[in-house]
Formats: sequence, structure tokens, C-alpha cells
Amino acid sequence: MINEKIRNIAIIAHVDHGKTSLVDALLKQGMVFRDNQAVEDRVMDSNALERERGITILSKNCSCVFNGVKINIIDTPGHADFGGEVERVLKMVDGVLLVVDAFEGPMPQTRFVLERALALKLKVVVVVNKCDRPDARVSEVVDEVLELLIDLDADDEQLDSPFVFASARNGVSSLDPEKAGEDMTPLFETILKHIPAPSGDENGATQMLISSAEHNDYVGKLAVGKLSRGSLAVGQSVVLCNYHDEKKMVRSKVVSLFVFEGLKKVPVQKVEIGEIACVAGLEDVQIGDTICDPNSVEPIEFVKIAEPSVEMTFMVNDSPFAGKEGKFVTSRHIRDRLYKEAVKDLSLRVTDGETAERFKVCGRGEMHLSILIENMRRDGYEFQVSMPKVLIKTIDGVKCEPVDRLFLDVPEDCTGIVMQKMGVRKGELVGMTPHGKRMKMEFTIPSRGLFGFKSELLTDTRGEGIINSIFFEYQPWKGEIKRREYGSLIAHETGEAVVYGLFNAQERGDLFIGPGTPVYAGMVVGQNPKGDDIVVNVCKKKHLSNCRASGSDDALRLTPPRKMSLEDAIEFLADDEILEVTPKSMRIRKIILDHNMRLREKGKILRGEI
Repeated sequence: MINEKIRNIAIIAHVDHGKTSLVDALLKQGMVFRDNQAVEDRVMDSNALERERGITILSKNCSCVFNGVKINIIDTPGHADFGGEVERVLKMVDGVLLVVDAFEGPMPQTRFVLERALALKLKVVVVVNKCDRPDARVSEVVDEVLELLIDLDADDEQLDSPFVFASARNGVSSLDPEKAGEDMTPLFETILKHIPAPSGDENGATQMLISSAEHNDYVGKLAVGKLSRGSLAVGQSVVLCNYHDEKKMVRSKVVSLFVFEGLKKVPVQKVEIGEIACVAGLEDVQIGDTICDPNSVEPIEFVKIAEPSVEMTFMVNDSPFAGKEGKFVTSRHIRDRLYKEAVKDLSLRVTDGETAERFKVCGRGEMHLSILIENMRRDGYEFQVSMPKVLIKTIDGVKCEPVDRLFLDVPEDCTGIVMQKMGVRKGELVGMTPHGKRMKMEFTIPSRGLFGFKSELLTDTRGEGIINSIFFEYQPWKGEIKRREYGSLIAHETGEAVVYGLFNAQERGDLFIGPGTPVYAGMVVGQNPKGDDIVVNVCKKKHLSNCRASGSDDALRLTPPRKMSLEDAIEFLADDEILEVTPKSMRIRKIILDHNMRLREKGKILRGEI
């Protein structure tokens, strides 16, 4: 049976190519909102962090109706670190909208997600977005997409994928690149014509692969998936099984069923074949499980999620200021939260560390882990994290490390300094293409060589450099890479920073704190550009006496402190430093707080005793 009343699509693209704006335009024309309803831009980015950063982090479901056909839409992240969110939802859909910027063309993440879609034999509709840009180069971008399809070994049918030219911001689309169009009707019609309707045996035994799971405080665990065979009803007895775990065989019962209408989950009593539904009541369900009829247990194979490549250690906060700002501070709280997160996010891997107060967390990149850290601190957690490290593998007896493909777009006059920085970080040039007064460069570089590079690039290119990277493969170890060229300014004693102490300390480098900031011995309060760690006393007050000298009591002028974001702080960390994270503060500190003990440990390392 083919269910012609439904189409299931995912919208995939590189970051900032306009996926979420395109969903907005489709929902508006699909009559999801009232005519007089005030609607925010990027309505699918419901998470506060997503709205702040302007990126999509989590895949989300919605739907709209066109000409009597329900179109289930899945909005996916565009950043490479959240590629696992894209991979897991592709099993739910029958086709994808590949959104490409009319100026930038196909980018690294475009290639990654398109490769996954082609491997699953999904139908592709290419949407060239932002055609209203004054610098749009539509015909070249179409050629680049076709070259990418050929490069990814697309079959003849996939090479014939239709192109739609759109401006999501203006809510218009067209099949002719020379005409702007009036609304999104051409795109809707292309979806109905080219994306196949879901099919399967409507009278067969129930079979539904779970591609997404979340927790709801009222109904417990919610599992989202596409019903590929039979039907599913409230109160029905089912069995949970897993293709990759033969032992899993859990009997359960469907408590509630929901389908997506617009942006809402609407309760229903029964769902038919091809529908994307949300099931409540299955407490043991996990992403990748299959809901089956008890009389016909046949699990569906789940897509293999790419392995994580970066590791950080999460620890209980043991600094002198521990427990003052956080609500959840114990190892039990931190452990529960991390393992809960690993259930939702298949790209995340959590294991217990050497002690009960340490946990190893592996993710797809620095941003992937920094989003987790930010979400935890906003939820009231207080903890410490170590410097990120890449995951090393031994392949055929050879020590190997993850290597990324790095794409840079920089002003032509900055090419020399960028090449120099790449050489230091073991980057190898793959190709260079001049583009007006700019240069596009592609490198292969060890993943660890990218730690801290983004801020350097922005400085070297006066803020004009554009950087994109994506995991390439594991290659033999490239040798030592010096992580940073600077040192830290370290507080000498516990107290409160004062103007006099900060004035004397700022001669040594850039400060991270201002007057009145509480500090403790061993806390990093600034950066020394000369490369060595220096201990400074920012709590030092001026001695009071009756003596006065001309000019010596003028107001002391302080340079404004450098405010660091979470990513900046993680990039700054050295091997012997950790980041203390609380809901109100972020403090970089030395692992060993006492200055004399640090010197002893350093001496042991130099003598080869450690």
C-alpha cells in the first residue's frame, strides 16, 4: 500500500544556509499560523541557546498541509558537530531537501549529509536558497551541486534531482532562476511530485523504528519514529527489540499516541502506515529500537552513527569556591545528567573515570561538548572540565589520530600568515582557489591542530576569515603540536582583586578579571603573551603612610578586562589547567593550586621522574 496522503522529508544543509528560515516559509504557506498571528523568525529554533547562537542544535519535527497532502518536515542542524542528529533522522524520511546558499555553494557539511542521504537511496530536491542576494551566483552553484553529486557516485535518478530557486526570507520559490516567484507553491509541488509517498503492508504486523527520544515530565519517555508496517493504536501490546542487540526483548504497552500537526503534538487513537508518530509509555525504549507486534518480532537495522573524536573529563568541583553558586554539585547529580544526555544524543559517549568523581565524555567536536556544558550550567549544575583531547586509535599496530578537512576563506593579503600557522599545526595544503580579492583554501589537518585556531584566525584576518571543518579520516600520528604560544597569569593568594594589584599585574599581560572579583590562589586571572606562567598578586593593596609624592597618587588607569566565552575558555586551557563551570561564573584554574607544589611537579617532569 502507498499512503498518498503523506510525504516525509528532512531539510539538510550546511550551517547558516537557511534551513530553519525555509521551514518558516513552508509553515506560513501551509496555514499553520493564523493570518494575524505574530510569529518569530526561525520558529523551529525553540531552544534558548539556539536562538542566542543562531544555529540549530537539535532535530525537530513539524508538519503542514498542501493540496490535502500532509508533509511531515524534520529540521536538522547544519553544524558538523551535530551531524549525529542528521544521521539518526534520515531513516524516518523518504526524501530530503538539500538547501544550498546561492553565493557560498556546497560546503563541507553539505557533502557529509548528502553522502548519508544518497547511501540510503533517498530522493533529493535541491533548493538553491538566498537567490535574492546581490552577490548570488546561481548558475555556478548549480554546476557545483551537480559536480558534488557525481563525486559522491549518485545514480542516474539522483543525478536528475530537480532544482528549485528560493528566497526563504521573502517566502518565494521558482523553477526558473531568472524569476523570483510569488510564493512557495513551486517548492510544494516539486515535493509532492518528486518525493515518494511512504509505502508498506498496511495489514502486516506492527513495525516502527525509533529515531528520536526525549523525556517529558508528565508522560515520561517519548519515542518518535515512522510506522513502516501495519498500524499502531493506544493500548496495544508491543515488544521492543534492537537489531544490534539480540538479547533485547521487552514487552510494553502504548499509553498515548501523538502525531505532528504544525508545531504541536496532537493526541490520536491510531496511526496508519507511513506516519511519523510520537509514542508515550515505553520506559525502556532507546533510539535505534524497533516497536514490533509480539507475534512478529523483526527489528529494523538502524543507521550507524559516526564515532566521536574528542574527549573531555568532567569532574566534581573541588575549588576553594566549590558549592557556592550551583544547585547540583555532587558526582551523583553530574553522572545522572551525563548518562541521560547520552541516551538522547547518540554522538555522545559517557564512561566512568578513574575515580567516582570523574567522567569521560566523548563528542564530535569542541562545539558539541561546549553546548552540553552550557546547557548543564544553565540547569544549575556546577562542575569542572579538562582540556579537550582527541581520541587516539591503534590501526594495524600504528598509532593513529583523527584528521579533519579544513576549508578557509580569507582575504588574499592574509594568505601568508595563514599558511605559516597551518605549517606549525601540521596542516597540509590540498588546494587553493582565488575568488575575487579573497582566497579559498583547503587543508587536511589533525583535529588537535584546530584547538584554539579559530580565535587566532579571526585576529590574523582582522575578523574577515571564514572557517569550516569536518572529520575526514584517521591517519598515522603527525607528531607533537605546540598547543599555545602564550602562558597564564596566576593569582598568588585568595581574596578580592583590587585596582592597585590589577594595575601592577596588567603590565605582564591581558587580564580576564576586574576590580572586586573574588579570586583564589592558583586561579588564572590573565594571559602572558611571552609564553611562561607568571604568578601575580592582584589582591595587593597600596601601603598607607603619611608620605606623599607629587604625581604618585594620580588615578590608576586599568585596561578593560578581556571577557571570555565558554568556547574561548576551553580553547585557552593548557594540559595543567581545568575550567570551573558554575551557573554564574567560569574560572580557569591550575590543577595544582599551590605554587610551590606546582614548581616541584614541574621539576620532576623536567628530571624525567614522571
